[in-house]
Amino acid sequence: MRLRRLEDLGDISGKRVFVRVDYNVPLAEGSVADDSRIRASLTTLQELVRGGASLVVASHLGRPKGQVKEEARLAPVARRLGELLGGAVGYEPTDGVLDASVERRCAELRPGEIVLLENLRFDPGEEANDPTFAARLAALADVYVDDAFGAVHRAHASVAALPALFLERGRPVAAGRLLEREVAALSRLLEEPERPYVAVLGGAKVSDKLSTIGALVERVDALLIGGAMAFTFIAAEGGEVGDSLVEPDRFDDVRSARRRAEERGVLIQLPEDVVAAPERSLEAPRETVPANAIPRGRMGLDIGPRTVEEFARTLSDAKTILWNGPMGVFELEPFSAGTRGVATAIAGSTAYSVVGGGDSLSAIRRLGLEQGFGHLSTGGGASLEFIEGRKLPGIAVLEVT
Repeated sequence: MRLRRLEDLGDISGKRVFVRVDYNVPLAEGSVADDSRIRASLTTLQELVRGGASLVVASHLGRPKGQVKEEARLAPVARRLGELLGGAVGYEPTDGVLDASVERRCAELRPGEIVLLENLRFDPGEEANDPTFAARLAALADVYVDDAFGAVHRAHASVAALPALFLERGRPVAAGRLLEREVAALSRLLEEPERPYVAVLGGAKVSDKLSTIGALVERVDALLIGGAMAFTFIAAEGGEVGDSLVEPDRFDDVRSARRRAEERGVLIQLPEDVVAAPERSLEAPRETVPANAIPRGRMGLDIGPRTVEEFARTLSDAKTILWNGPMGVFELEPFSAGTRGVATAIAGSTAYSVVGGGDSLSAIRRLGLEQGFGHLSTGGGASLEFIEGRKLPGIAVLEVT
């Protein structure tokens, strides 16, 4: 796969560049609580400005579903972006995304100036991939750059219809540096990864990752499953899981995945023990019990120490590792040891390791282990769909054919 790159844009001096970024960041008390995604975009923005361009930057935030939501405005993001860039970023709240004032301001941009549009999802045309909304966005700039890897799996107007319209009109489009790095890093998991290749999946619902499990069983040598999603596997085999989260309607699916893994000689490793408690709280009494014998009135909230040991043993032999999803309710300290143990094992290995998913990244940053991983992906859902081998709309439109 070869993407159109910034080098393919030609001379951008004096041009207005529409830059799709992923600033879907957590907010707290009117400020950005985690600016990692904003920082990840700076390389592209600074390179475009050095090239003499002005920038129309655009992102979504949350799920306002086509309506203006005060708590989803991008004002805090604009302030933080300006602080990181060391200069003012133009921004004005609107009743939607575009109005005459915003359109005029974009038309009058001078080289080096930056405007951040209001939350793209305030307009229903964004998620509908509406060509009319895309045309209004296209009128704001001469060049299109996508650096929002976390959104490339969405067929939304700013991701799919907009770059397609630019190409139709003979205007240049390209992937930003972040998107370029993501594709290169994740491609290593698809194109003859060094073996053994081990994937670690966690999180709450197995239904959210059934397609990923199906794809990985065809690619990996071992699949380690933690988090609440493991209990559907255990219950499907007759294990007692107490009050743990289970999806009985997925029993046939997980049994099928296990059968396919056996046919291919792929190890599916489930928790042997778990930390169980009657509720998710700091004060709840907890005990370590066998994963297939959780008492009634108790739920599994973390993998246990024996499981951490066994997972770490499998990971120690790996040459390639993918990790997506925590091993338990890691945000509560009593149930964080499993996620910490897996993160430490991966960071200490010599394998090429890729981590995707906001929760996994949060855990890694909380533990200060960022330097121990080969690649930290900014897109959880996008990274999983990419490694499943799907064609993602925001990437397909940027490929050189």
